[in-house]
Amino acid sequence: MTVDLRHTPGSLPSLSAESTLRELQTERGVLRYHEAGEGPPLVFLHGSGPGVTGWRNFGGVLDAFAEHFHCYLLEFPGFGVSDPTDLHPMPAGVQAVTDLLDGLGLEQVDIIGNSMGGFVGTQFSIENPARVRRFVTIGGMGLGIFGAFPAEGINLLVEFTEDPTRERLVQWLRSMVFDPNMVTEELIEERWAQATDPQTLESARRMYSRAAMKAMIEATAATDAPPAWATLHRLKAKTLIVWGRDDRVSPVDGALVPMRTIPDVELHIFPNCGHWAMIEQKEAFESTVLSFLRRGGEAAS
Repeated sequence: MTVDLRHTPGSLPSLSAESTLRELQTERGVLRYHEAGEGPPLVFLHGSGPGVTGWRNFGGVLDAFAEHFHCYLLEFPGFGVSDPTDLHPMPAGVQAVTDLLDGLGLEQVDIIGNSMGGFVGTQFSIENPARVRRFVTIGGMGLGIFGAFPAEGINLLVEFTEDPTRERLVQWLRSMVFDPNMVTEELIEERWAQATDPQTLESARRMYSRAAMKAMIEATAATDAPPAWATLHRLKAKTLIVWGRDDRVSPVDGALVPMRTIPDVELHIFPNCGHWAMIEQKEAFESTVLSFLRRGGEAAS
C-alpha cells in the first residue's frame, strides 16, 4: 500500500521535499520516497555518508528530470528517513529497490545511482537484467587502479563515524567537492542534525567504522567469490558512467575497468567536479544524463 503524505487530491504539488514525499508499506517496514513527473519510470538511488538523503542528493535536479520522466527518489533504510534496518546498508539497499518496484508495480525502470546508490544499482541491474532498461552511475562502481585504498574521502568518513564531531564533518564535506565554497553553514547544519541521530549513526558504523572496514577487507581476501568489479560483464543495461575529475572519495581511475568490461557503456567526466556531479555540475549533469536516457529505443514502462 502506498500513502501520499502531503498531496491534497485535485491539487498540483510543487516539487518540494514535503509535497513529493510518499510512503510504501513493505514486509520490512515503511519505505519512503519522493515522487514527481509523468512518463517512463526513473528511480534515483542516493549515496552514503553523514546526513545523506535521497532528497539532498537529487532534489536539486528533480525538476529537470520530472519534465520527462515519472521520478522516484528512494530513501534507503538506515539513513533516517525510511524505517531503520538491522542489515548492512548495501544488501538492505538492494532489497529496498526490489520492494519499491514490486510495491509500485514497476516492471522495468531506468536507474540513476550516486556512489553507494551506484553500487546498489549495479548489483540490482546484474541480478535483474529484464527490470533495468538504462543505468546511470555517478561513480559507484569499478576498481581503483592507481591510488591507495581507502581514498582520502573514505578515510575522513571513517574518522567522522568513529568520532562524530562537527569539525570532522566539515573536513569530510570538503573532500566531497571541488569548490570548498559549496560547503555552506546551511549544508553543515542540516547534515550534522541527521548524521548524529543515534539510529543513523549506528547504521553508518556498519559500513564505515574501522572494525567494519577491516572486516570487509579480510572477507574480500578470504572469499573464493569473484569481486564485484569482475562481474561487470554481466551488466546488460545500456550504461552511462559519469564521474567528477577531481573526486577524492572515489578517484576517477575507478572508471577504467567498468569502461572496458561493461558490454554497452559510455563514460563522461566532468571537470572541476568532486564526488557530487549532480550538485557541483548540475546543468551539465542534467544535459548529459537526459540526452542519454532519451536517446532512441523504447522507454521503460
